[in-house]
Amino acid sequence: MEIFQKAKVVRLKSHLEKYLVADNDQEHTRQSRRGGASRNARWHVELVDGNSHVVRLKSCHGRYLTASDAPFLLGMTGHKVLQTAPENMKDLRIEWQPIKDGFQIKLRAYGGTYLRANGGTPPWRNSITHDNPHTASSTHNWILWDVEAVEVPEDEQLSDYLSLVSTFSSLSDELSSLDMGSPVSMRSSFSPRVLKTTPSINLPAMEMFHRAKTVRLRSHHDKYLTAEEDEESVTQDRNGAARSARWTVEFPENTDNVVRLKSCYGKYLTASNQPFLLGMTGRKVLQTLPRRLDSSVEWEPVREGNQVKLRTRYGQFLRANGGLPPWRNSVTHDIPHRTATQEWILWDVHVVDILVQSPLPKAPPPLVIHSDSFASESNSPSTASSKSQSFSGQESGDSLDNVARMVGDGRLIFYRISDDYGELDGVEERCMPFKGNGVGELKKMLEEETGLEGIIVCTRSVLNGKLYPLRLALPPNNADMAVVIVPSSSTVAGDFATAKMPL
Repeated sequence: MEIFQKAKVVRLKSHLEKYLVADNDQEHTRQSRRGGASRNARWHVELVDGNSHVVRLKSCHGRYLTASDAPFLLGMTGHKVLQTAPENMKDLRIEWQPIKDGFQIKLRAYGGTYLRANGGTPPWRNSITHDNPHTASSTHNWILWDVEAVEVPEDEQLSDYLSLVSTFSSLSDELSSLDMGSPVSMRSSFSPRVLKTTPSINLPAMEMFHRAKTVRLRSHHDKYLTAEEDEESVTQDRNGAARSARWTVEFPENTDNVVRLKSCYGKYLTASNQPFLLGMTGRKVLQTLPRRLDSSVEWEPVREGNQVKLRTRYGQFLRANGGLPPWRNSVTHDIPHRTATQEWILWDVHVVDILVQSPLPKAPPPLVIHSDSFASESNSPSTASSKSQSFSGQESGDSLDNVARMVGDGRLIFYRISDDYGELDGVEERCMPFKGNGVGELKKMLEEETGLEGIIVCTRSVLNGKLYPLRLALPPNNADMAVVIVPSSSTVAGDFATAKMPL
């Protein structure tokens, strides 16, 4: 009970490593492995007056987690767990008693049943019920939950509030008509669900693309959006290191809320009018090079937690399909009507290359790499000048932070490839997201990014300017880092081998 008394917002993770999620239909609940980053996995904690042993859990839709009386399946044990907005707040069905079980908790409903995360085959898979498991001990873990406290940023608190009142159309209309300050200050504060007609409301999602030159898009199925060699088809593939999984970002003139994505073959990601299968919903997404760049090659990013949805001008979304062939690995644009396919339109955005613009008349603030091993590197005159050239297009460190938020719990790695003698003059600095602390892991990912084999990942000393190979684990605080890649065929690599340079 202690964590619920201290935390205002929590996430609940089941033994299946999936999160308790409130569906967008504002009625059902389920489990989702990748939905933990979205607002749907956040539950606001309310303490019950006069009873310090129970809590209420409110979803992002303003509805309460409820142990309903409706059976999940007729003739079977287990009743549905829903989101409801009860007329009487004294309704015991919305109250849950946390009971500690080791490092986890059980949530007991008013009738002595427990919140249960079901496994197995459909329709049980990913479902949530409340029940008292009397069967074998193998299902005892199904009622155990890990509780994770969530810190909601201040700029999201007002957005959450507006999302709650958006279910009342009269209040929503009034809020939409109010003048709440300058557009610049409110862009990241208001929920798209309330101010649907505000053109700048999707700019937070555009931040993922504004400083990006090249991106990769990873689907709910952990596969990457890939341009096929026929230079026409688009599919999903697990090989994110392939050149065909990289998409160049372009920004159409006279608009600030859409992007174009160009494949490695110089063709645009296009929402075509061709049906994927006759008689079925969903239309083909292709690579095309139209004579006139029209709205079919424009995609509007819409933010959903740490992910994005890519919407066409006609309201469909870029969708990564699953299931059996011919659906498996296909990509279409459609409006998903089933709850089970809602996550198929969510994409992780990985920035491969950062856009470097020409120098501005006013020099930007210096970039500081927040790492113990690199904190002093930016003080070197040569290093500072090279960094100011590489990042002259970034108006401040905050712009880089916007990109850094895309890697979630990871860090940004800034890397340059040295010449044969370890020099970096005129070498372009690039960036990639990285999750992990192992040097071997980092080396493997850099090899995939650069296409080089047998590289040596180094840092440059600010005392004598020499390169030092990385041997230990990376700093554990996920601070951004700058490294130098030394090809195995270079003279510097040979010096390392003969110990002429420090190891």
